[in-house]
Amino acid sequence: MDLDQLAVLRTPEGSAALAAAGRVAGGDPLTAAAALRSAGIPGDLAAAALTQAELRRRAAGKFGAAAAGMFLTRPGLEQATRGVVAGRRAARLRAAGVTTLADLGCGLGADALAAARAGIRVYAVEADPLTAAMAAANAEAAGLADLVTVECGDATEFDVSRVDGAFCDPARRRAGTGRRVFDPNSYSPPWDFVTDLAARVPRTVVKVAPGLDHALIPAGAEAEWVSVGGDLVEAALWCGELAGVPRRATLLRERDDAVALLTGTGTQEAPVGPVRRFLYDPDPAVVRAHLVAELAADLDATLADPSIAYLYADEARPTPFARCLEITDVLPFSLKRLRALLRERRVGRVEIRKRGSALEPEKLRRDLRLSGEAAADLVLTRVAGDPTVLVCRPAPAGG
Repeated sequence: MDLDQLAVLRTPEGSAALAAAGRVAGGDPLTAAAALRSAGIPGDLAAAALTQAELRRRAAGKFGAAAAGMFLTRPGLEQATRGVVAGRRAARLRAAGVTTLADLGCGLGADALAAARAGIRVYAVEADPLTAAMAAANAEAAGLADLVTVECGDATEFDVSRVDGAFCDPARRRAGTGRRVFDPNSYSPPWDFVTDLAARVPRTVVKVAPGLDHALIPAGAEAEWVSVGGDLVEAALWCGELAGVPRRATLLRERDDAVALLTGTGTQEAPVGPVRRFLYDPDPAVVRAHLVAELAADLDATLADPSIAYLYADEARPTPFARCLEITDVLPFSLKRLRALLRERRVGRVEIRKRGSALEPEKLRRDLRLSGEAAADLVLTRVAGDPTVLVCRPAPAGG
């Protein structure tokens, strides 16, 4: 895809090609291409339209129905914020009084569009010309062009005195190669610009990788980790007037507006004790936010190993922040002994989860040579430093 191809796709001829591609996308690509050529669509246009149709099909999981009218690139789609996350962030910015927002490094415009839908005037900046053009096209397609202005340029040169809020999503992949960048100083814009931005704009939020080192969190900022349906998708730093608590875990669901929030200092340590009847496997947002101790307090639970985020309790309490399992057996890890136990119980299906274990779940599954109709959950972990396997089943209803 290049700027010329994008321009063609936005013509009436291109729109017709996109519509035709949407009807045949998702099947065999050669058959789809042949169908478009037989309909009289030129080869280059057919290829571009099919690429967009396929990306839009994939994007539906992130953006819902809005994906059908968006222009996308593969890297841009991978890095774009999910619609449910962008929408919640935009609502929080609007509630904090943000009326004009600089979106520095806007990508395909997912966050800019969400902010505009919340009634915020957005000035978006993107360094890549094609991506900037797509962001502008996406704003127009969404009917938000009057609220979103996209500029192709250097985010570090934007005059932030024009806005009362700023959002920055530094690029964490190298241009041209797509390889991930793990050194924040190699982000684009670089980390020192990001931290300085928070000092210049009193309401600043920065999207960061979920694996962010806590040592990099600016003093006074709120660090939030977000999961959607149990998948950890991003982290964000809420700076200045936007900071509410030191650490926050936010759990969202795609299918509805349900939100679960757990907050705390991120510095507490959970008590350590023996394995008990029930095991809680915390949501990854809780673990990454260092809020396991706060969850332990809510559940009257303890760790069995101070370095492993599994919690153990005597009761099964309903919580959105962890999956609860009932422990039936606690075994020092032994393949032979575990295989014998599962064979005796005619277990033919297992779900394997692990923390603190070097074992590969799929290899273990093969080595167990399962046979039977029953199911079980296996948890590979350490207890007081010793390799251990916990045989579990779902907790009773309500747990």
